[in-house]
Amino acid sequence: MSSLAVKEKTTVRLVFLGAAGVGKTALIQRFLQDRFEHKYKRTVEELHSIEYDIDGTKIRIEIMDTSGSYAFPAMRKLCIRNSDAFALVYSIDDPESFEEVQRLREEILELRDEKLVPITVVGNKADLENQRLVATSEIMSTVELDWNASFVEASAKSSDNVMGVFKELLQQVNLPSRLSPALRRRRETIPKDNVGTPKLHISKWSSKFGRETENVKEARSKRPKKHPLHLQCLAPAD
Repeated sequence: MSSLAVKEKTTVRLVFLGAAGVGKTALIQRFLQDRFEHKYKRTVEELHSIEYDIDGTKIRIEIMDTSGSYAFPAMRKLCIRNSDAFALVYSIDDPESFEEVQRLREEILELRDEKLVPITVVGNKADLENQRLVATSEIMSTVELDWNASFVEASAKSSDNVMGVFKELLQQVNLPSRLSPALRRRRETIPKDNVGTPKLHISKWSSKFGRETENVKEARSKRPKKHPLHLQCLAPAD
């Protein structure tokens, strides 16, 4: 299913894939609950669900947090076939984790058999700049120019550009990408029986949560501007 077809859907599933320990769960927790767990806990598989009212239509956004061990390949394949957009996460201090991203992308393209699959590659742990072993400019060039996908760097620990990760994913499935700052302050995962359907407001991004990292901005400034054909840049709200 192409990203354009998602426009008519009322449920959108975003899937986070990547090697163990790259911070998939941490990014999701920071986005949904604005918290960061310093102690690493291995994830098996967890589905988060949150509903929004967008112009009078209820939209359910499902976020699938997957295990880096891939102990159940059949489940992973089913997940890939039935999802709408993918965040492929690596750690900037671990080159092997980007190799896993490359392998996962190939698997997604093979299983989906589509020319255009909504993929955002996420370089997490941007707070570990002094330990960086994966160059921003090289990855950006590969992802945006060769793969025609989206690229962002973020830090779940410091919260820098975490909203930017979800902005890219939501843009790729044609949902409004500028979320209300109230979403950052969430302290629970929806749905819950006593929680209503929040509205997805069109509002300006917080500078802390939605800006590109300095490395990404610098890398963009040093190469000719060429945007992936499938991205639609939304104008800022007045």
